[in-house]
Amino acid sequence: MPEKKIFIFDTTLRDGEQVPGCKLNSREKIEIALQLEALGVDVLEAGFPISSPGDFQSVDEISRILRNATVCGLSRAVEKDIETAARALKHAKHPRIHTGIGTSDFHIKSKFNATREEILQRAIQAVKWAKSYVDDVEFYAEDAGRTDNDYLARVIEGVIAAGATVVNIPDTTGYCLPNQYGDKIAYLMNNVKNIDKAVISCHCHNDLGLATANSIAGIMNGARQIECTINGLGERAGNTSLEEVVMVIRQHKHLGFYTGIRTQELNPMSRLVSDTMRVPVQPNKAIVGANAFSHSSGIHQDGFLKDASTYEIINPDEVGADGSKIVLTARSGRSALAFRLHRLGYPYSRNDIDVLYERFLQIADNKKEVVEEDLHQMAKAYSGSTVNA
Repeated sequence: MPEKKIFIFDTTLRDGEQVPGCKLNSREKIEIALQLEALGVDVLEAGFPISSPGDFQSVDEISRILRNATVCGLSRAVEKDIETAARALKHAKHPRIHTGIGTSDFHIKSKFNATREEILQRAIQAVKWAKSYVDDVEFYAEDAGRTDNDYLARVIEGVIAAGATVVNIPDTTGYCLPNQYGDKIAYLMNNVKNIDKAVISCHCHNDLGLATANSIAGIMNGARQIECTINGLGERAGNTSLEEVVMVIRQHKHLGFYTGIRTQELNPMSRLVSDTMRVPVQPNKAIVGANAFSHSSGIHQDGFLKDASTYEIINPDEVGADGSKIVLTARSGRSALAFRLHRLGYPYSRNDIDVLYERFLQIADNKKEVVEEDLHQMAKAYSGSTVNA
């Protein structure tokens, strides 16, 4: 069976920028946009044009310079929003308008003070407006994660009939469990009669730490696009992490999917976004965290030094990381100490390491990490003691 492509929709410049303190200027947005295109994203959501003159300008400028990726502008189900998005995208080689409305009863009653039928008609009308400007229209059913499946299917069928080419099923609040989200996608695949005329897209938030798992459950049940951000940036606890879903797909080839992402650029891309948006990456972040390929436990270090695959399922080179690291702490064993000393030019015998290890533990018990300077001093002191002996 041939592999199926999963389209990667990056919203770092829209949803990711909604993180407090992450506001970017046009120059910064263009720099990130160019690197995202080089990374291989299929769709780049460049902003929300009606939200501010600066956002309009950024979407307009990005539309002029990208040649391969689809450039997407967000809008509400409001005619002026959609017209503004169309103007911002008019120079794009591959433009997409992303419009939509809340479909859960929480949104229908509390946010819009409307009925389900009224929301359905507004959704259809929004797609028709967008379709009058561009061929590629994506519809989002906000809070689809908490939307009744029967009603959601009615909305999705209606907007596809109106011309939507992509239907976005957001777990806006990060509420769903993976089986629930997967079942929702499967329900749409089996109950929307025109679903073959559109791509289903996953847009999952991370409030319960399930964004990546939910996105993978989505594609396993028929979705073919994942909406994500670099480093998992986004509202509240963030969005699905691009680097995570891409590497899950790459590692689990039995799922039968692939992406067009150049994985060797993942770590450089992560650093660019972190530096530009001024948000540090947590050390234990999967794929791109500083500790993602670090080993400090003696048991792990010994296994890794014998065969890297014992504790690493990804080669650091595969994702553009600096390489695996043997970190020396009080939990480290003799094999790790010998390895680090050998790399510094001290080819000690096993007996030497046995002696040095006692001194190493004394140092390690008083420090979080034993660094190269400590090792040089240990070796110098040991050499002096053996000469004097």
